[in-house]
Order: sequence, then structure tokens, then C-alpha cells
Amino acid sequence: MTDQSDKPKLGTRPPLGLKRTVETGKVKQSFSHGRSNTVVVEVKKRRILGKPGEAPVAAPAAEAPAPAPVAAVSAPSPQRPAPRPAATPAPRRPVDDIASRRELQERLLREAEEARMTSLSDARRRDDRAKVEQTEDEKRRAEDNRKAEDESAAEAARIAAEPAPEPAPAPGAPAVEPEVGEESRPGEDRAYRKPGPVQVVKRPEIARPVRGRGDDRRHSGKLTVTRALSGEDDNRARSLAALRRAREKEKRAHQSAGPSAKQVRDVVVPESITVQELANRMAERGSDLIKSLFKMGSPSALVDTIDQDTAELLVTEFGHNIKRVSESDVDIDSAADVDAPETLVTRPPVVTIMGHVDHGKTSLLDAIRGASVQSGEAGGITQHIGAYQVTLPDKSKVTFLDTPGHEAFTEMRQRGANVTDIVILVVAADDGLRPQTIEAINHTKAAGVPMIVAINKIDKPEAKPQKVREELLQYEIVVEDMGGDVQDVEISALKKTGLDKLLEAIELQAEILELKANPDRPAEATVIEARLDKGRGPLATVLVQRGTLKVGDIFVVGAASGKVRAMLDDHGRPIKEAGPAVPVEVLGLSAVPSAGDPFTVVENEARAREVAAYRQTLLDRKRTTSAPISLENMFADRSSTMIEFPLVVKADVQGSAEAIVNALNRLSTDEIKVRILNSGVGAITESDVTLASASGAPIIGFNVRPNAKAREVATRHKVELRYYDVIYHLTDWAKGAMAGELGPEIIETVVGRAEIREVFSAGKHGKAAGLLVVEGIIRKALKARITRDDVITYTGEIASLRRFKDDVAEVRAGLECGVTFTQNFIDLKAGDFLETFEVEERARTL
Repeated sequence: MTDQSDKPKLGTRPPLGLKRTVETGKVKQSFSHGRSNTVVVEVKKRRILGKPGEAPVAAPAAEAPAPAPVAAVSAPSPQRPAPRPAATPAPRRPVDDIASRRELQERLLREAEEARMTSLSDARRRDDRAKVEQTEDEKRRAEDNRKAEDESAAEAARIAAEPAPEPAPAPGAPAVEPEVGEESRPGEDRAYRKPGPVQVVKRPEIARPVRGRGDDRRHSGKLTVTRALSGEDDNRARSLAALRRAREKEKRAHQSAGPSAKQVRDVVVPESITVQELANRMAERGSDLIKSLFKMGSPSALVDTIDQDTAELLVTEFGHNIKRVSESDVDIDSAADVDAPETLVTRPPVVTIMGHVDHGKTSLLDAIRGASVQSGEAGGITQHIGAYQVTLPDKSKVTFLDTPGHEAFTEMRQRGANVTDIVILVVAADDGLRPQTIEAINHTKAAGVPMIVAINKIDKPEAKPQKVREELLQYEIVVEDMGGDVQDVEISALKKTGLDKLLEAIELQAEILELKANPDRPAEATVIEARLDKGRGPLATVLVQRGTLKVGDIFVVGAASGKVRAMLDDHGRPIKEAGPAVPVEVLGLSAVPSAGDPFTVVENEARAREVAAYRQTLLDRKRTTSAPISLENMFADRSSTMIEFPLVVKADVQGSAEAIVNALNRLSTDEIKVRILNSGVGAITESDVTLASASGAPIIGFNVRPNAKAREVATRHKVELRYYDVIYHLTDWAKGAMAGELGPEIIETVVGRAEIREVFSAGKHGKAAGLLVVEGIIRKALKARITRDDVITYTGEIASLRRFKDDVAEVRAGLECGVTFTQNFIDLKAGDFLETFEVEERARTL
């Protein structure tokens, strides 16, 4: 077995071919509470290399050992030192006692800390030196660039002034010193040096003037920004205060040269304008305009409004040109904007279905669309204008508008007739022409659109289509079967018979009309219906008439404006654009518009706000301005005792609100008048309840309900809330409520009439009257009144009725009797007349 004791320990093996330069030892560290630790310490020796053949030089024994690797932080040196010959390691001194080990440990830690601090300070100094050098390099480069620019400018000046003789040096300027190692000789160029080992040829430098007593650069010319900032003629930059003074001086010099020419402006002046706005358009000070108005004898403030003539005087006085415009010029006039014929393309026809209620208009549309619209309408009647687009079997499209047939929806039918191309008049074969049918005929004639008569319900046994054709002759409508030019089709919406012929008639009529529109222009449309949605805000169903409506377009509709944020088709699907004759629902309105308002796309938001503000001004002026009253009407109104029936109306759509208001106004009579406090679109709110409670008015909600807060306030103030979804139920209640407000009708009937002949004393009953019954019957149980010269002096009851001392129940005409009255009435005279009458109360109806 090999002896392992002679093997060197790990870390102590000497390097091959060299003597050992690192000696290791162990130091034991003692801590509190009996803890200790053993640390391996390495002592490095300096290696000394000698020349070949010389004896090695021993390293000094007092060489300080290097710090431990874990504690030393040595900075990398830029160059590696040359290797030195290894020195003979000194014999290791054993460390026996604990004191020497602690001393060695403290010395090693102290040397390691000193080495770390030295390396940190060296690194900091190197960083500072690098920053200083970088700053000096930048300054040097900037100085070189400036010198190069100065030399180029001087060279250009020298070339420009080459024929001129060289200027003499300025008096007082120091002579140019010769360079070191050269002699200054008269007439000799200093560029050439005397013979020597190295001869340098330098470019001649231009002598620069030295600042002194004779420096007159201040008067060389005006100071410019470029000259001041570039530091020309001076190494120092001018201060901001100096630049500001120079600019002020230059400005005063320009002003002293003479007043500049006044700019003449074309001032646009409307019919009325404020003083401040006029000053802005004239680019004049408002105080100057106020002074001029004061001189004219019309003192005004900046916010006051002046008329067009006064504005013209001011504009002329200030030397401007006036351009008169009317307020109506602000509005959009689409009539003058006519599209060129080459831009027009064929568009789908717009067809409106009209007729009397319950004649099958919506059922016909259901049969064409293949959907059930009627099932969603309350009471089975249409109460909104529905806009739908249908694709026919030949891939062509037709836009249908379904209008209500109830009498209250007159404006809806009129609106539908005005925006349509073709009207389909639906007449029930078993019912004939009815009032709303006749009204639809009148609307169609007023709009000047062609008509197609659809005779519906021919599947019924009592149907008489021929009778319908004959009734139409009374209103100058002659169908083709009777020699006219109006198409008529017999259909059955329930059985879906005759629909193909109806669609063919629509296509034929559309071909005759040659319907075209320009899709490549800003859109123009008409509002078919508008409503307020709880989650999406104001919504409007519009029918595009020309142009293409796109998402993001800015528009103005009535007195409201907005931006198209989204569009939905008739199936509720979002779309990006809508061409001519396409009905869409638009989101992004600032307020709920009125049905029938024009919808126009404008170029920017400022234009939209301007037009909307002008239209709102017209509406406010119309609402606040009252019509002139004649003298007779004024006195009649003063003496009238008409009762007002206040109401607050809220509906789901704008068209229904208009129809309800019109229907309620038609219920007014000479005795009672409906007063609509407010009508709007959307749910019943707290403000509606507050308004109604102040006047004691009931609130009518048509297809809408109040929110929780409004319901609470209504309960607290005891405001009546009425909910309806069918319009004729609403009008029936209104009639009864108005009749109840008037109270029962009192009917008075005169039963008998008698003349007082004599007056007698009746003791405790006062006075008694002797009567002669002239006509009728005098009864004791009836009410009586006494008139003197047709003036009522007493109204009451008869206390007793006697004839010859006998009490009787009645006395007929031609007989005499005596009567006494209640309340001891004694103001009786011969010649007065007594009337007996009875009062009957009847329920009042409107």
C-alpha cells in the first residue's frame, strides 16, 4: 500500500518548474457565545526573476501579504506588468498563539479594506478625468468649427476685396510676434523659415482687429439675431436684454417711418349682430365701436344687439366694406343643390302602404316580408311608421313604409305620402271606402305620387271588389278595368294570393317613374320616426333620399346635431353605410328630433352647430311669439270661463306623441280645453312628475313606464299615472275625465208662473202673497223665485200653499191662491212674478 503522507495537500501543490509563490495557513476566529471559525489564509510572495547565470535574489522577509481574495477588490490595470523572476519563498513561520493569529487577522482585514477604498477612489478619479476630457474635446471641436467659419468668412471677404490695397494695421495694435526660433526681417515673408533641419511653410493669417479705444463696431450696422447668436466680431454672446432692446429700437424706427396702410375688410353682417361680434369681424377694438355708437346717440355695451343699418354705419365709418346677409342664409338649402344627370344611378322605389284601420295593411306587409309585424303591435293596430326593405325574387329591392290607419295618425300618413314614390291604397273588399281611406286618398293627391289600389280580403264570402271600384269614382280615381290609369290588384293577405301581381305592378310603376339618385355625395334623408332609448340615447329612423350615409358622418337634423356612431338596418343588424332609398336607424344624436325633419350631412361640427342653433332660435321665437288678437276676441277671452284640463304626455316614439297631442286637442270644446303641459319621448321622469304635481295634472304614459324615483315622487305627491298602449283607449278615458271635470249637466224646467196681486201680513211667517196663476202649475214641493222687472229678488222654496184657508198641493192656471216663503221673506210687492221650476242633472258627454 502506497504511503499517502508525502502527497501535498489540495491547494499547496507547487507549480511545475517553478518555486511555490503562495503559502497557505489557517487562522481560527473566535466569536461570542463560544462560537469559532477557521479561515484559510494565503500569503503571496513576490516573484523575482534574475538574469541567466546570476544567483537568485531573496525577497525581503517583511513583505506584506496580499489581502484575501474574498475581501480584495482590485482595479484592472491598463497594462500587464512584466513578469518578474520567482523569489525563493521564505520559510513559513508557524503561528502558535491566539494573539498572533488575531493580530494577523485584523491586519489582513484592514489591508483588504484599504485596498477596496483605494480601488474605488481610483475608479472615481478615472471617471472624473474622462468627463473632463470629453468636455474639453467638445469645447475644442466647437472652437475649431467657429474658427473654420471665421476663416471661411474672412477668406470670402479677402477674395471680394482683392483689388483693394492691404489695410494698415490699426494704431495701437501690437505687432505680430515672430514664432520661436525665427527672426523677423524686414521685407522677408515669415512663412519661410531660415535654413534648418526642418522648414515649415504656414498659410498667411489675416490680421484681426483688436478691441480697443478705436473700436467702432457698434456703428457698423444693425444687430441681427444671426449675428448676435453666431458671436461674429465677438467671442461673447449678446444677452437677451440686449436683443430685446435692439428689437424695440428697430420697431420704433419702423413706426417712426410712418403709419402703415389700413387693411380694408369685407364684413359680413346679418340682420342682427352684437357689438362684440361686429368688432371681431372688423378686427377693431370694441371700445372704439362703443365710442362711435355714443357719438351717434346710441350708447351700447359689447353684449348689446344692433340692427343691420346701425352696423352698416359703423362699418362704413371704420373704412370697411359691408356685405349684408339674411339669417336664413345660415340654413341649408338643398333645393338649389341639383345633381348632374351623369351622376345618377337607379335606386329602389319607396312604397307606402295606406288605408283605413283594420283593412289589412300590416298583414299585407307581413305576407310580403315573410315576418309577423302585426303580432308586435298593441291592439292589433299599427301605431308607428315601420320602414322595411324587401328583396324580391328577381334580386331587386323595394322599401316599404307601413303607416297607421287610425284617425289620430293623420300626420303620420301625410308624412309617409311626402317621402314616398308609390302609394298602395289598401281597401277591404267587404267594407269599402272608410274615412281614413278617403283621407289617405287626399294625402296621396296632395303629394302628387302615383297610386296602386290593392283590394284586400277577397277570400271572404261578402267581398264585393266591383263595389270598391265604383266607390273610388266618387273621388276621381278610375282604375284600369274601368278605362282609367290607376292599377288595381285583387289580393288576400291572409291567403297570400295575388301578391305576385301586386309586386309586378310596383315594378312596372317604378320603371315608368325612372327613379334615380346620386350615391356619391353627402347623404340627405328624412326622419321617419324618432325615439329615446334608455341605453342608447336618442334614436332616429331615417330614409336616405340621395347620397350615402356612413358611420362617422357629421349631420344636422332639425334643431339637433350629432355624429353617426352606429347604424342598424330593419333587422337590427349593424351596417357601415346606407345608400339611397335605404331605411336605417341612426345612433349618435344630441336630442330627439321631430318626425319629418330633414337629415343632412355637413362638412364639420362647427357648421352643424351653427345650423342647429339657427333652427333652435326659430323654434324658440315661434313658441314665445303670440298671434295678434282682435278687439272682439280680446274681450271674449276676458269674459270667458273656460275650464282647462292639464295633461303631461310621454310616448315611446315622436310620431305617437304628436298623434296623441293632436287627438287630445280635438277633444276641446267651448267649455273645457285640453292644455298639454309637456309632451316628449322616453320614460316618465322625476321632472315630469314635479311638473304635473304643480298643476294637478295626470300623466299619460303611452308604451312607457316611470322609473323608480319618479314612481316614488308620484306616490308622495299623489299624482295620477295613466298607462296605455292603444290610442283609442286613451282618447276614451280623456273624454270621460274632461266630462267629469265639467260636472253633471244641470237642466232647469219652468213648471208654473203666477202674478202677485196683493200682500198680506202672516204673523210669525212674515208676509203672505195673493197670487193669480198665469200659466202652468204652482206646486209646494218645487223651488221658486220672485222677479221684479225681470230681476231675481228671491230664490228659495214655498213654505205653504193655501186656497180658501185649505192647504193644497198644487194650483193650476186661472186660479187664485196664497203662499208664504221660507226664511221669512217680506220684500214682496204687488206686480212681482213668482216662478216655480224643477232642476234635473244629467251626465255630461263630449
